[in-house]
Amino acid sequence: MEIQGKIKMVDETKTFGNNGFRKREMVITTEEQYPQHIMIEFVQDKCDLLNNYSAGQEVKVSINLRGREWVNPQGETKYFNSIQGWRIEGVQSEQGGAGMPPVPPMDAFEPADKLNEEDHDDLPF
Repeated sequence: MEIQGKIKMVDETKTFGNNGFRKREMVITTEEQYPQHIMIEFVQDKCDLLNNYSAGQEVKVSINLRGREWVNPQGETKYFNSIQGWRIEGVQSEQGGAGMPPVPPMDAFEPADKLNEEDHDDLPF
C-alpha cells in the first residue's frame, strides 16, 4: 500500500530495551477533501530512510499494516494496529509534468470581427 501527502513532522530515532530496537516516527498529512494526519513508523534499518526528509516535503510512502493481539493480566484481549513504512520517495509537483498542456492567455482568443466575405473557407459543408 502507499500513502501520499505532505510531511508534517519527522521525529528523532528512539532506541528501546537492551536489544537495541530502533523506531522513528513521521506524520504525513494527506491532501484530500478531509485531510488526515497519518502517523507512520519506521523500524530498525528503515529509520535511516527518513534522514533526507523534513517537514513540508511532498512524499509517497510504501507501508504495511500491522496488527497484534495482547491479553492483559485481567484476561482481557486487546488489539493494536500500526502502520510501518518501508520505502519513501519525494513527489514532484504536477506543474510541468506530463499532464495537460498549459492554456494560452485569454487575449490569444480574440474575436474575428474583420471578416472579408471573399475570404471564405473551402470546407464542403
